[in-house]
Amino acid sequence: MEQTTQVEVKPVNKAKVRHFVKVMLYLAAITFIEFAIAFTVPHEYKWLRIVVFIVLTIFKAYYIVSEFMHLGHERRSLKMTIILPMLFVVFLIFILIFQAHAIFQVLY
Repeated sequence: MEQTTQVEVKPVNKAKVRHFVKVMLYLAAITFIEFAIAFTVPHEYKWLRIVVFIVLTIFKAYYIVSEFMHLGHERRSLKMTIILPMLFVVFLIFILIFQAHAIFQVLY
């Protein structure tokens, strides 16, 4: 018994390709801005650079999760099941950093 399968090639969905290129260019632009800031802003503005990097990284992470993980097209309840625990973890990290700083000042 010989089985033959036929493969049908579908044409490229140009709207999806355009959307992918748009997302890629958006992420590349944010990365270019990060590199420009890293190499042009003097080291005297250390905290400003750190804050800008964190904000731009959060924008990139949101866009990646929204587009490539398709979370941007989901219902609000599913988004909250992912975003709220992440916010709690970030809040925990900030609390731990401030507590470590306070303990470090007391001990040394």
